[in-house]
Amino acid sequence: MLNTPRSLRGMVTSPHHLASQAGLDVLRDGGNAVEAVVATAAALAIAYPHMTGIGGDGFWLIAEPGRDPVAVDGCGAAGTGAALDLYRARGHAEIPWRGPLAANTVAGTISGWEAALSVARGWGEALPLARVLRDAIEMAEGGVPVTASQEELTRRKLPELAGVPGFAQAFLADGAPPREGTVLKQPALGATLRRLAAEGLDGFYRGRLGDAIAADLARAGAPVTRADLDRHQAALLVPLRARLACGDAFNFPPPTQGVASLMILALFERLGVGEAEGFEHVHGLVEATKQAFLVRDREVGDPAHMAVDARDLLAPAALDRMVARIDRRRALPWPAPPSAGDTVWLGAIDGAGRAVSMIQSVYFEFGSGLVLPETGITWQNRGCSFRLAEDGWNALRPGRKPFHTLNPALARLSDGRTMVYGTMGGEGQPQTQAAVFTRYALFGQGLQAAVTAPRWLLGRTWGEQSVTLKLESRFDPALVAALREAGHAVEVLEPFTSVMGHAGAIVRQPSGVLEGATDPRSDGAVAGF
Repeated sequence: MLNTPRSLRGMVTSPHHLASQAGLDVLRDGGNAVEAVVATAAALAIAYPHMTGIGGDGFWLIAEPGRDPVAVDGCGAAGTGAALDLYRARGHAEIPWRGPLAANTVAGTISGWEAALSVARGWGEALPLARVLRDAIEMAEGGVPVTASQEELTRRKLPELAGVPGFAQAFLADGAPPREGTVLKQPALGATLRRLAAEGLDGFYRGRLGDAIAADLARAGAPVTRADLDRHQAALLVPLRARLACGDAFNFPPPTQGVASLMILALFERLGVGEAEGFEHVHGLVEATKQAFLVRDREVGDPAHMAVDARDLLAPAALDRMVARIDRRRALPWPAPPSAGDTVWLGAIDGAGRAVSMIQSVYFEFGSGLVLPETGITWQNRGCSFRLAEDGWNALRPGRKPFHTLNPALARLSDGRTMVYGTMGGEGQPQTQAAVFTRYALFGQGLQAAVTAPRWLLGRTWGEQSVTLKLESRFDPALVAALREAGHAVEVLEPFTSVMGHAGAIVRQPSGVLEGATDPRSDGAVAGF
């Protein structure tokens, strides 16, 4: 990891070292930050298949010096066949988490790559797509060592994944989870990436590759059709902005929870906390999180079906009303249901100061578990977050976008620094973003120290529906006792746990000096030159 500022021409961070290196090599070959992130994201689909893949969704924030950031929405909608009657006829009160019926939304990741690259084409000469995807293709065809986290999650989730079509053939070794360090090859997925490089990314939706994908989905019984792929388009949007005393924080608009991430920062600022790591810091952010999540769960979903504009939720008067509900000494009782999800965040800043914060996911570990045999694509299960209801918040409808925990973060601080940061972790994403941002931008901790420091999570852990306040055991016991005394239902976990997400960040100083951080809870690395 590069945890001290250095004069570099470009930097990439991601939760897998091979993926970070793939992005760095693109920068070395003259590529820009967007191209580096596409290369990194493609490599993560191979090296971290339990966390991400090209059969999921992705969201981007792209910032060019002197211009307002741009948001790229690579989110797919529910398929034509994803109707209430389909699930009710099969006796489901909820959408299954795994299998073909969970694979009920279009995968938007590749469209997001294409839209982001179109933004970057305005910056000048572009690398060939074959070069951008080169390392990922080689990794898929030649194989990548299995990580400890992949072995662990495969073993833990095997009972619910083993019978899903295509999963065993793609991710098991003789019917068992592959051991850490063994080489996993994904030749069908490599061939798909090679085909995209040759035929263009749009082929995923409207070309011969789209025909193959649709045929595989149909054979498996998934409710996404060829017509659904054909009508899908990524969108360029205006990011949400929170104006803070230290600068402007940006995040992604609905259907993501980016507005909640910004509300947490704005509410915490109103509390006037003066130092990090004490009761006021942790309690204040946890209570700000509760207020933000209550609004998020009531209001945020597909923007076409929201009753309010997300920007109105960040208006000063709305934030003032919310912060008045926070008790600075006592915890608000917290019975709210948690949200799940496993994801990767990655970021890059190039030599021209162009910065990218990007997050992509297949939702749960290995998504739906459905692996399309001809293309090797693991399809997401993001649509299992829909409610099987006639109407209301996040109700299932063909063509409707599901609520997303994904949200990439970016900040422009008032002293001229640009910061890209983020994490995986579903419900924990806004909380870890708030921990990293406040430690670094408000309280002056080093970037790597802000990522490494002990973290907390209000809500779920993998595989459990828990709403306790979870703390890594490295926190001061006196702080833990104070939080319990204030009414928090505290649960202490191991010192470094992936439950707290895999965070990362890059900061560009006004001088051009870059500083990067990666999470010791992941297999990641910061790569720069």
